[in-house]
Amino acid sequence: MKIASKEKIVLITTGGTIEKTYDESSGSLSNRESVINKYIFDSLRLPYTDVHIFNIINKDSLHFTDYDRTLLAKTISLQMEKGNPIVILHGTDTMARSAEFCLKNIKDIKVPVVFTGAMKPMEMNGSDAPQNVTEALIVSKIIAPGVYISFHGRVFNVPGVRKNPERRTFEEI
Repeated sequence: MKIASKEKIVLITTGGTIEKTYDESSGSLSNRESVINKYIFDSLRLPYTDVHIFNIINKDSLHFTDYDRTLLAKTISLQMEKGNPIVILHGTDTMARSAEFCLKNIKDIKVPVVFTGAMKPMEMNGSDAPQNVTEALIVSKIIAPGVYISFHGRVFNVPGVRKNPERRTFEEI
């Protein structure tokens, strides 16, 4: 019997709503540390996938600077050299802006680079995080090299996508 080899995916976390956690002492939600293993990967069955997680930024995307986006683009460029698909967890408010920044600043994109996030933190009941992360992982394995946003069952080419706050999802522009 042949044992299937595991595919590798790089997952880069940057904070955003998807990774916000509740602080009992202050009664607030904030980005403190990556909680992706606790809330998503501990419950997924991925016998054919190795996910390598790199936490590079822990902040709300509204507070991202060009320095943060440059760090993200450089991290993607370095990880891309390994030839594995890349998934980025990012805050939804400036996800499209960061995806476009990366598209413009990374030369010769050789692998799929898929951004995703959530409208509700992954530690909250009813979060869209598990769905969006799972879909982004699958999409990253089957789509051509390029920069994309995967959200609520859709895949969007970058540029040409924006967040629609009223509908609480993303759409083409």
